Amino acid sequence: MFVDRLLPPHFYGRLRVERDDLSPTRWLAQRPGDADGFGTVAAVCAPGFEAYARILHPARLGTAPVRWDRAAAAYGATVGAATRWHELIGAEDRLLYRNDDTPAVPGVWDEHPHEGPTSGDVARTLIPVLARHTGTPDRCWYGLWAGYGHVEWDGVPVFDTPGREEILLSGPLDDADSPAPGWVDGVPELPDLWWPEDRAWCVGGDVGLVSTYVGGSAQCVADILATPGLEAFEVDATSAVD
Repeated sequence: MFVDRLLPPHFYGRLRVERDDLSPTRWLAQRPGDADGFGTVAAVCAPGFEAYARILHPARLGTAPVRWDRAAAAYGATVGAATRWHELIGAEDRLLYRNDDTPAVPGVWDEHPHEGPTSGDVARTLIPVLARHTGTPDRCWYGLWAGYGHVEWDGVPVFDTPGREEILLSGPLDDADSPAPGWVDGVPELPDLWWPEDRAWCVGGDVGLVSTYVGGSAQCVADILATPGLEAFEVDATSAVD
């Protein structure tokens, strides 16, 4: 809980806080609005793309990132597009596993994957890939959940996504990680949603997830899957999220 909250800023990192015109978000109204839709890739990201990727947030060993497949090997398991972290490590409850007695594996991992929007190291690896797949990398839009708590957003207009109210931000793609330069996880959070002016792709995450989802062209997703430093799998718009 944050006791001293900041007043609404004009910039979040180097991203401008948009207070007047929310029209760039109207296309997101096509996202599934039903209760079940919240748990799908299309609801967290956006529907209508040719292909989708799920990017796993790495676990940690100290400060070093740990791929899920490395952790899985310690349990005699494998990782696929539908793997859930809590199941991989043998935890019973998806929501409470961070508070249970599930031990880490010494020498393999000692911290769970970042739960929340795209982590800093994933963002910095993803940004140059996405830049190659849009004609408007200098004109991008972002959605930041208004409920993170360290900023008081009263009076700033919001747009709705399934289960969330978002603040609209704008700026170049290179500034997507500017709210937390050099950070890996934690506060301040990076935006939950990213999309360029030409809507060539959309990045989606959420406070309760340990993965980031990207919708885009088949080539964009193929490039994400082939990028060193990203542990990613192709998924469908209707796939469940984790």
